[in-house]
Amino acid sequence: MDSNYIEQLLERYWQCDTSQEEEAQLRSFFNNEDVPAHLLRYKDLFVYQEFLQQDGLGEDFDQKVLAQVEVPVVKARRMTLSSRFMPLFKAAAVIALMFSLGNVMQHSVFDNNAGVVSLDTIGKQMSTPSVALSGNPADSHEKELMDSLARVDKKGETEKR
Repeated sequence: MDSNYIEQLLERYWQCDTSQEEEAQLRSFFNNEDVPAHLLRYKDLFVYQEFLQQDGLGEDFDQKVLAQVEVPVVKARRMTLSSRFMPLFKAAAVIALMFSLGNVMQHSVFDNNAGVVSLDTIGKQMSTPSVALSGNPADSHEKELMDSLARVDKKGETEKR
């Protein structure tokens, strides 16, 4: 075949204007050994297309695919009521733990003002600067506690000096 004719076919091939017979002519031309040097860059394309057409699926392809696609049989198991609610129990335990830790942090031993804090019998915090004493005689326990805290503060100040 003439290389000018092949070049014209290639131009029509890149513009998608060739028929299947003309494409077959191009494949047969590039499968030959004597391809001009300026057309060697196209040889791999047409040889590769021919190679792909020869390569096909085997006879056992359908069986292999169906063997991989088969749905495995899943056996149902019995679920008890406690196993169904186990995630809910776990979530409730985490929430209870978070509330407990929040409560402990709220009633911590140290005050935000860096003052001395002591816990009374009920669990409320008392600090020396923020507690106002009432004049009731029932508050004698609070007064005793405040006096003891004041003595501790004075001892701490004298030791620092």
